[in-house]
Amino acid sequence: MHLKQHAAATIFDVTEEDFDAAVVARSQQVPVLVDIGADWCAPCRILGPLLERLTRSYGGAFLLANVDADENMRIAGRHKVRGFPTVIAYSRGVEIDRFHSAQTEGFLRKFIDGVIERHAAHE
Repeated sequence: MHLKQHAAATIFDVTEEDFDAAVVARSQQVPVLVDIGADWCAPCRILGPLLERLTRSYGGAFLLANVDADENMRIAGRHKVRGFPTVIAYSRGVEIDRFHSAQTEGFLRKFIDGVIERHAAHE
């Protein structure tokens, strides 16, 4: 995973140490997608940039937390991840949905829209 913090902080890296504060707590206000992957994973290298582009295009409607599974195996274990990439949606402090593998932009938009709608429905 590339270690970077974006100015708007809609895309950020998380570790085992800050996962609860950066993802679980922040998901009370806005949905957080957790992208769990690894540098050596070819589908991760396809999905990551697409998710980042969509995150920017949604203008803060959700956040994207990147997790390097090689450096944060406990996060992958805690979520029973069976393959990479795995994207897990958090809303109101709990997991509400997930998918595995690289997906099309159409699939991602439908997934994201569903997560945003479910989050808004529980306000």
